[in-house]
Amino acid sequence: MFRTLFGFAVLAVVGIFLLKVVFGLFGFALALFIRLLIWAAFGFCIYLVIKILSPSTAGKIRETVTGKP
Repeated sequence: MFRTLFGFAVLAVVGIFLLKVVFGLFGFALALFIRLLIWAAFGFCIYLVIKILSPSTAGKIRETVTGKP
């Protein structure tokens, strides 16, 4: 009886540890994705302002990023 109870307790501790590791990695990946998304939105806003103010410069930026056709 004590052996079974001890086995369930060890299994619970290992399970909690694994859940913390998995959700920790998931949280890190989610935070990284959100940070990259914010930087991409920021860059898009800057590009949009440049496109409105100087379309030729925006064309040069687009050509530099995508390459010449």
